[in-house]
Amino acid sequence: MRLLSISAGKVAPLFGNHHPNYKSVASAIHKTSISTLENPLPIEIGLLGVKGDEQADLSVHGGIEKAIYVYPAEHYLFWNELLTRETKKSTSLQYGAIGENFTIEGLLETDVFIGDKLLIGNLEFSVVKLREPCFKFNAKLGYKGAAKAMLQSGFSGWYLRVLKTGDLAAGAEITLVPSLREISIAQQNRSLLHNRNQKDLWE
Repeated sequence: MRLLSISAGKVAPLFGNHHPNYKSVASAIHKTSISTLENPLPIEIGLLGVKGDEQADLSVHGGIEKAIYVYPAEHYLFWNELLTRETKKSTSLQYGAIGENFTIEGLLETDVFIGDKLLIGNLEFSVVKLREPCFKFNAKLGYKGAAKAMLQSGFSGWYLRVLKTGDLAAGAEITLVPSLREISIAQQNRSLLHNRNQKDLWE
């Protein structure tokens, strides 16, 4: 298990017709890799996440409890195939495209439980919750069904709280330290999907 990429982004207008009330909203979902396996620059990680990264709406992103958004690289094949099929455009997303700060390999939603600790390099994090996608994710990927596809697939990724700050670079090894293991990210996703289907709350 290792860290493949660290990404960050600035708040900017996000355009699209993926919500009935908004044609343009502020978002920092456009993330760019700033530390990669090819160029593993050390990046400062503080209690609020990656230095230089921003969030437009702190009620749903960022802060102490959602400082880092992690996404498994294994899911990129799913998104590339889905978007190529649905948009009729050949798609090859780059790491950070899902809006994540850390792109990792070797660890999936079924493996990770709320409260687990992740030791990445010399830093320490705890697993907080899954990511709940909204219409901004649809606009970012240019596909109105993206948020629904994320929940239905279970490929949500998860948020981390930073327990030990410092510098981190792509290529760092990841160690999972289990907690009580009461609910996994995958189980949390299934519960959210059930509630959405029951209430028909798709945005």
